[in-house]
Amino acid sequence: MRLTLFFTRGVSLQTWVERGMFQREVAIYQRLQQQGVEVSFVTYGNRRDYEYTSRIPGIKILCNHWNLPQKLYQRWLHLLHGSWLWRSDVFKTNQTAGADIALRCGKFWRKPLVARCGYMWSEFVAKKHGVDSPAHHQAQALESEVFSAARRVVVTTPMMATDIAQRLPDTASRSIVIPNYVETERFQSLNRERDFDLVFVGRLVSQKNVAALLEAIDPLNVRLLLIGNGELGESLQEKFSHLGDRVQWQGNVSNSDLPTYLNRSLAFILPSHYEGHPKALIEAMSCGLPVIGGDSPGIREIISHGENGWLCGTDADNIRIAIEKLLSHPELLTQLGQQARQYVLKNYAIDHIVNLEMSLLKEAIA
Repeated sequence: MRLTLFFTRGVSLQTWVERGMFQREVAIYQRLQQQGVEVSFVTYGNRRDYEYTSRIPGIKILCNHWNLPQKLYQRWLHLLHGSWLWRSDVFKTNQTAGADIALRCGKFWRKPLVARCGYMWSEFVAKKHGVDSPAHHQAQALESEVFSAARRVVVTTPMMATDIAQRLPDTASRSIVIPNYVETERFQSLNRERDFDLVFVGRLVSQKNVAALLEAIDPLNVRLLLIGNGELGESLQEKFSHLGDRVQWQGNVSNSDLPTYLNRSLAFILPSHYEGHPKALIEAMSCGLPVIGGDSPGIREIISHGENGWLCGTDADNIRIAIEKLLSHPELLTQLGQQARQYVLKNYAIDHIVNLEMSLLKEAIA
């Protein structure tokens, strides 16, 4: 079986490396290789993407080695990589952005398309630009076009599947829920010193609500490890500079090193206003960390309050109350962490997800 994965529009292997995502993203395709699947990646990078060949042996890299302008590359991609695309058995998208290119290639080469989306792109666009914005209407139009034409539609949560079924009833029978995965053998509890009370992993953007988190810990005697970069990084560091060494601004960390950083803290916190199916959250849970999450879409579907984690409001006061509650009850921290680990082992272990992916690919081809 030959599978071709189309990257998110504009994303390259180098992008994955710079964002610390490389190991996390390629893991499942390396497992599929072990199942006999021949994998190729269609990226938007230049020749520099070939530098990562040794890290993903056997995976064919199809990139813009001609250094064409991106618009030209995207327009003629189906022909530029034609000698490889026509050999594929199935095409798959990594996210909705750029799925129109994969669809065009699928139609041209008459290959079945698996349209995968880790989050509902139109919903994220609506929250950022408004439901009446041209960007939101364009995102919905693209989703409708791609989902209607795809052989299978893969989403990461039942909520997303319900949303698609309501908007596009004809796709309901072709939709399947395959959640994000965790390499549970890497993301596990490590016996090391916990020199931080809290750890946050994510982009420093308004969606993640980091300002409210920093405001929440201001009057508390706690130490926070902030992992990630983003457009708000500089302004947040300036505004909360008075917190001094109580906050460590770590920047991006490679996914292969992330378990070590997570295990430096007593608890993980993600106070986002909304999420898709947050990988950082389930990776922290896999490490046996008690987790605090905003009671918001995408998080409340994973955290069962008081069972495998703790939900709180997204304002600073409620975040502060949740932090004080958990950190003052060590027995509760231990209980939540143990149950979080068991929840991930049952639902998100990579071997389980690989089996779902193999069944999906066979069905798509059949």
